Amino acid sequence: MAKRSSLSIRIVEAKNLPAKDITGSSDPYCIVKVDSEPLIRTATVWKTLCPFWGEEYQVHLPPSFHAVAFYVMDEDALSQDDVIGKVCLTRDTLASHPKGFSGWAHLTEVDPDEEVQGEIHLRLEVVPGPGTQQLLRCAVLEARDLAPRDRNGASDPFVQVRYNGRTQETSIVKKSCYPRWNEAFEFELEEGAAEGLCVEAWDWDLVSRNDFLGKVVVDMQRLRASGQEEGWFRLQPDQPKRRRRPHEGTLGSLQLEVRLRDETVLPSGCYQPLVQLLCQEVKLGAQGPGHLLPILEETTSAEYRQDVATNLLRLFLGQGLAKDFLDLLFQLELGRTSEANTLFRSNSLASKSMESFLKVAGMRYLHGVLGPVIDRVFEEKKYVELDPSKVEVKDVGCSGLHRPPTEAEVLEQSAQTLRAHLGTLLAALCRSVRTCPAVIRATFRQLFRRVRERFPDAQHENVPFVAVTSFLCLRFFSPAIMSPKLFHLRERHADARTSRTLLLLAKAVQNVGNMDTLASRAKETWMEPLQPTVRHGVAQLKDFITKLVDIEEKEELDQLQSLSLQAPPVKEGPLFLHRTKGKGPLASSSFKKLYFSLTTEALSFAKTPSSKKSILIKLANIRAAEKVEEKSFGSSHVMQVIHTDDAGRPQTVYLQCKCVNELNQWLSALRKVSVNNPGLLSSYHPGIFRGDKWSCCHQKRKSDVGCDKTRPRVTLQEWNDPLDHDLEAQLIYRQLLGVEPTLREKYRELSRGPEAGEGRLPEAPLAQLLQVLQDLQEAHGRSLTSPPPGVPRHLPGLPT
Repeated sequence: MAKRSSLSIRIVEAKNLPAKDITGSSDPYCIVKVDSEPLIRTATVWKTLCPFWGEEYQVHLPPSFHAVAFYVMDEDALSQDDVIGKVCLTRDTLASHPKGFSGWAHLTEVDPDEEVQGEIHLRLEVVPGPGTQQLLRCAVLEARDLAPRDRNGASDPFVQVRYNGRTQETSIVKKSCYPRWNEAFEFELEEGAAEGLCVEAWDWDLVSRNDFLGKVVVDMQRLRASGQEEGWFRLQPDQPKRRRRPHEGTLGSLQLEVRLRDETVLPSGCYQPLVQLLCQEVKLGAQGPGHLLPILEETTSAEYRQDVATNLLRLFLGQGLAKDFLDLLFQLELGRTSEANTLFRSNSLASKSMESFLKVAGMRYLHGVLGPVIDRVFEEKKYVELDPSKVEVKDVGCSGLHRPPTEAEVLEQSAQTLRAHLGTLLAALCRSVRTCPAVIRATFRQLFRRVRERFPDAQHENVPFVAVTSFLCLRFFSPAIMSPKLFHLRERHADARTSRTLLLLAKAVQNVGNMDTLASRAKETWMEPLQPTVRHGVAQLKDFITKLVDIEEKEELDQLQSLSLQAPPVKEGPLFLHRTKGKGPLASSSFKKLYFSLTTEALSFAKTPSSKKSILIKLANIRAAEKVEEKSFGSSHVMQVIHTDDAGRPQTVYLQCKCVNELNQWLSALRKVSVNNPGLLSSYHPGIFRGDKWSCCHQKRKSDVGCDKTRPRVTLQEWNDPLDHDLEAQLIYRQLLGVEPTLREKYRELSRGPEAGEGRLPEAPLAQLLQVLQDLQEAHGRSLTSPPPGVPRHLPGLPT
């Protein structure tokens, strides 16, 4: 049994931010920290006080986290970035919003005395003193992850211990956020004294005043009762000083959607009845949509339909039944659709499941087809506009004749540019039949066949093609064109000019996907200059889909088998590998740029993406993947991979990333693929061993135990994550439990219906499902209510 927490985060937009630049504007971006650990950085939106991000993230982390903070920053090319303000949501606040926190929150100023982090290790005892006197003994052992207050990326920490009017201090440890003191202090313990023991950490400064690092106040009543206490205590901020604060809202506001989800994941065996029951329903799908899935769709509200679709899809992917599951949903939707032009246009379970399916199974394919076109649009930065009412000639610049172009010239040039981009994209798509994953081709084959069977008339000749393009173009390619940052095609959001080009290109792709219907043309008549390319694109797309769905069962199985024999890359891209030249005090170090590839077998590198790869670390040998202190190499984007060599000796590899997002994505990927490795470390050194000591904690031996705890469970969710079968089953159980009363009511209706007692009982699968939910409730140790009348406590036919 394991406890897991996850944060679903959507950073929407900000408004009314203060101007930080001399131009009267700002260049805002957001940093998201969980317990002072930077995990996410949004893109910068340039020259605005009301930025829109619309970025979504999911973070998996241990249940012991305390708070998540959102810092709005102003990017500055020449000096340090300015902090505009922050929003902090504690774990308790998020837990009090089961459906998630959603809305606008005022930014507050950042007070250094409130920006504390880290923990301190104390041993507290009540011991006998002279005569009848009792003494309070406080041993200050060590601290970890203290806030760096000095320019060198560290602090010079010491501790003040105060009790009953007396103050004692530890020695100062220079240049460390992981100090070790091992010093003890004694105080006379007074009966009835109300004052607690206060332990404060400070950063010593020679010239200016000392900086506050955090404090711990010990409850003396609890300590007297226990006699002794030892452990790591989280440092707390000081009480806000009485000072004039800006009026609420003067720093602007941030719109957020944040949801905390805590899960207790049971051993795999507990979920087998649920998984088998759902798989049995899908395997019988060739005989019809069955009974459970229609009931699940009916009882799932629109608010949670995307979550249900994603979790079911991932569960069936893990069971090798994704294609069959989607085929069953196709049948379900086709069975209730009478008008061909409304097919898959709603946010049904089928539509949401296909969206998730394409993102999980087709993202690499999407990047291969779309990537070069998107890169070209970003690099060219051409002014493109087809709507005469929106043309701004002054924004175009001078033409080759050194005069401003006319509106007609702008429109014609824009049409040429869009025709070129659309033609390039369609040509790349038509060449991609063989690179499209087999499971996607097979799923579209089933969709094409089902729709053609449902609408066989000649007047509906295009409907099977439109069914495919409604997902491939309208719900996959077009959204990626409009928001390439959200589909990991670009690291930054497009500027206003590029965004308009992408929007017009996405509209053109939608027109092609709609098979150039009169309805789509009538909406925006100014798109008419693209019609020749759109008409040609429709013919190209129909030919592409015909070839795409022409995949036989044997070819599908052969492709899947050949892929299973390979180790597909989990993550790949350029990184900088640390190299040390020479030995002793004159040794020099540098970082060399190489192309890295992480698979489920090894972390490898090569000079270029196409070069022959050399294995750097075997996956089974990884013991930890963690960040490195900024002061170690003068960069905040260095990670270390601690592993063993073939002889079992511990080794460390240092890799530098270009930004905080890339750093956390690589750490996340490394942690996920090695999560089940034996011998994972519980502690590590965030510094480096230089000369004769560790730069972080100043310990003298290289083999000394680490001074900080590892964070193997802190990961970011990505589209290519390894499937976690138990977690998906738990999430499905949780969602089903939320609609259990509705499911029980549905059971009563079916058991009284006209089909009861005839052949395969429609209520039988539902009865089994209710029994499975009841058994899982018992496994979770929850109190159960007695079943309502008509529902037996133990139902027959439960899978074993």
